[in-house]
Amino acid sequence: MLQDRIKGLKKEIIEYGALIEDMIDKSIVAILDRKEAPLSEVIGVLEPATNEREIKIDDLCATAIAQYEPKARDLRIVLMIYKMNSDLERMGDHVANIAESGLFLVSRPPVKPLVDTPRMAQETARSLKDAISSFIDENAVLAQEVCERDYIIDALQDQIFRELVTFMSSDPTTVERSLHLIRIANNLERIADLSTNICEDVIFMVEGRVIKHHLEEGP
Repeated sequence: MLQDRIKGLKKEIIEYGALIEDMIDKSIVAILDRKEAPLSEVIGVLEPATNEREIKIDDLCATAIAQYEPKARDLRIVLMIYKMNSDLERMGDHVANIAESGLFLVSRPPVKPLVDTPRMAQETARSLKDAISSFIDENAVLAQEVCERDYIIDALQDQIFRELVTFMSSDPTTVERSLHLIRIANNLERIADLSTNICEDVIFMVEGRVIKHHLEEGP
């Protein structure tokens, strides 16, 4: 039955989101602990697994549409899963970028103690988890909260950038390492943006409201 197929698709999306969260956590912890093996696992094992999962979910969505010809709400759900699947695959690419920069950094002296980066990663993973939950539960209130919290991640990205510019200006030997730290922050911000995109779609699906470009800045 179509409803069973949709439940199966939702389960796939939950597992996909959990995989991306695990990749974020594994990468940041490895950078903090200065361990290469987990970063290599993210790049060589987990990121390819995200690609395989994307193909699988794409096929399941296409089969559901062809076999059951869903209408109205059911069709919107399947199409949203299809779009989320693509967003999650892009997130996997961003985490692989983080791990690549991590591999560069762990073999070199640290530029500075990392404080804002792990906090930014934590907020990013929280946004992703809540974005998935808002879709599964059709919770537009939670989706709105994720969108409104995005300013926290943007502020952390700005703080990281400003601080590292100061380091690069005062000590040119830190430039390459600092640029990799900025790259990590930029990729975390892109993951958070993709989570926000999911939440905007959830709000439209549940309430019919379009909030893109209409969110107020946070404090």
